[in-house]
Amino acid sequence: MKKLFLYYSYTGNGDVVARHLGERGYEVRAIHRKRPLPRAFLLCMLTGGFLASIHHKDKLLPYDGNVAEYDEIVVGSPIWNGNLASPVNTLLAELNAEGKTLSFVLYTGGGKAPKAVSRLQKNYPGAPIVVLKEPKKYAAELDKINALIGGEM
Repeated sequence: MKKLFLYYSYTGNGDVVARHLGERGYEVRAIHRKRPLPRAFLLCMLTGGFLASIHHKDKLLPYDGNVAEYDEIVVGSPIWNGNLASPVNTLLAELNAEGKTLSFVLYTGGGKAPKAVSRLQKNYPGAPIVVLKEPKKYAAELDKINALIGGEM
């Protein structure tokens, strides 16, 4: 069974999840915005949060979106202003996951993401969703992923 983790990371939390899943046999592919967010932290948070709140789809740098050979796909996203990050909106719009096992790992500063979870449940009924609170800072949060991937270690 071939497994893939497709994700976006801005602060490094997604990269921590990617390493964790990579150690468990997942191929890992990161996506990147074509135009970087502003460097100033406050402006970056305002811009990213606004774009996420309107479900904006960013232009992405080229990435390998071919998932035909994979049985299982996990999509990772930071939570911005309670929503999926705008690059992940693009990824999901382009992703053909028909016939695949699809699940989601969300990483957030607050540890909760009710708006994002609700939207994913509506658009992807039955897809498992795990919400992690800053896995870069709290390594024990990664244990929540084990339930998503069948307790593999």
